[in-house]
Amino acid sequence: MRTFDVPDARAKVTSATVVAGEKGFCDVRGTIEPAIGFQLKLPLRGYQGRYVQYGCGGFCGIIDDPAFPPGCGPAFGDAAVAATDDGHQAPPENPFDTTWAASNQKARDDYFFRAPHALSKVSKHIIAAFYGRPPVKSYFSGCSNGGREGLLLAQRYPRDFDGIVAAAPGAYYTALIGYQAWIARNTIPNDKIFVLHNAVMQACDGNDGLVDGQIEDPRLCRFDPGTLTGQLTDDEIARVRRLYAGPSDHGVRLYPGGQPYGSEISWTFWLNPSEGLGRGIAPELADNGLKHLVYPIGRPHSSLEKFEFTTRELRRIVPETVKANSLSLDLRAFERAGGKLIIWHGAGDQGIPFEGTLDYWQRLTGGRNPSYARLFVVPSMWHCAGGDTLTDFDPFRALVSWVEGGQAPSRIIATGRDQDGNVVRTRPVYPYPLRAKYTGSGSIDDAANFVAAPGFGFDDRIRWAGEDLYRSGPVAP
Repeated sequence: MRTFDVPDARAKVTSATVVAGEKGFCDVRGTIEPAIGFQLKLPLRGYQGRYVQYGCGGFCGIIDDPAFPPGCGPAFGDAAVAATDDGHQAPPENPFDTTWAASNQKARDDYFFRAPHALSKVSKHIIAAFYGRPPVKSYFSGCSNGGREGLLLAQRYPRDFDGIVAAAPGAYYTALIGYQAWIARNTIPNDKIFVLHNAVMQACDGNDGLVDGQIEDPRLCRFDPGTLTGQLTDDEIARVRRLYAGPSDHGVRLYPGGQPYGSEISWTFWLNPSEGLGRGIAPELADNGLKHLVYPIGRPHSSLEKFEFTTRELRRIVPETVKANSLSLDLRAFERAGGKLIIWHGAGDQGIPFEGTLDYWQRLTGGRNPSYARLFVVPSMWHCAGGDTLTDFDPFRALVSWVEGGQAPSRIIATGRDQDGNVVRTRPVYPYPLRAKYTGSGSIDDAANFVAAPGFGFDDRIRWAGEDLYRSGPVAP
C-alpha cells in the first residue's frame, strides 16, 4: 500500500497489478479520502501523454472498468484511463441504492461535485510518478450523471481538463429526480406503448421532410393521443398527455422538458419493470433519490408514492441539490484555460429530455457557437445509446482533434446498428442548430447523401419554476 499526499485528495493505492499481454498495462486500484474508490490503468507501451477520465451514471456506487479509447491516437495505450465510484459503494444487487446518503454529508458532496475533481488530481499525480511527467493533455467523457459531471468540471474546476464530452447531462439535478417521479407515476402497459409509438411515427415521421423511420426534432410533432380512443383507455390517454407535457403546478412547469415524441419504445424499460432494473429505471431513481438523497439531512424526506408536484416541494429540494446542478452560465475561466467542450444529446432521450440541454445552451451562448464549445443533437437517439434508427454517437476523436489540432468539429457521424451489431445507417450530425438534410438521391442510410441545412427555428428558452437556479458563476463547495 502506498499513500499519495495530494492536497485535498489524500489517496491510498491498495493494489497495482501488471496485466500482461500485447495490450499490457498497470492496473492501479485505490481510495481517495474519505471513501472515493478509483481505478487507473497505465499503459506499459504506446503511451503518448494523454489522460482520459470517465464519468459515472445514475447514483454511481460502482467503478465502471475504464476502457482505452479506440482511434484517438496512433495505437493502443496512447492514453492512461481512470474511473471512480464517486465516493460510495452500492451493493451489486441494487445499483439504485442511496442509503449511503441518508446521514453522510461528505458522501453526498463527493457524489454531487468533489469526486471527479479529486480523481483528476490523484490520477495526474500517479501518472507523473509512473512516467516521470504529468499528462500532456487531459480529457473527460461522461453521459447522464457523467454528463452532469462534465459540465460541472468545466464550470467549477476549469483547469482540470483540456477537453470535455458532456453527453445527455443531468444538469438540472434539483428538478431531475422529481421529473423521474412524474414519468414513473404516469406509466402505461408495454403493449400499449407499441401501439402509441406506431401511431406517433405514422403521424410525425415525415414532418422533417423525409420518411426515414426517425423523428428529426420531436418538437415538430403535433400528435394527439386522443386519436387512439378505443385502443388506449381514457386514463392511459391522459397519462400519455402528461408524459409528453412534463410536470407542472397550475401551469408552471417544474422541469424544462417532457417525454419526446418518438421515444416511446424506450419507455418499456425506463418506466416499466424489466429484468435487472427492478420496477423500472425511473421508479427506482425517483424513489431512492427522494427517500435518502435530495432533501437536506435532518429534514423530512419524501418517496415516489408521496411526492407532490408543486413549486413548494421543488423549493424544499433546492438547498441540498443546488450543489449538484451544473447550471453556471459563466465558462470564461474554462475558455481562458484553452478548454474545449462538446455537449451532445439524443433527441429521443427518454431519461433526460433534450429540451433542457437546448434551454441551457441558449442561456449559455445565446444560440451561437462560441470558440470553446459545440452542441450536437442526435435525431431519434435514446438516453446515451440506442434508438429506433441511430444508436451510437461518439465525439471523442473529434474532441481530441479539436484540442490538439485546433479545428472545431463541423460534423460528426452517428451510426445505427442492428441487433447483431452491424452498421445499417450512418448520418451526419452538425453543430446545433444546423441539421442534416437529404440531397434527394442515394441511400437514406448513407451519411454521404446528406448536407447541412438550417434548423427549424424553435425558441429553445423555456420558462419554468427553477429559472433562478442558473448561476453567473460556480456554486461554492
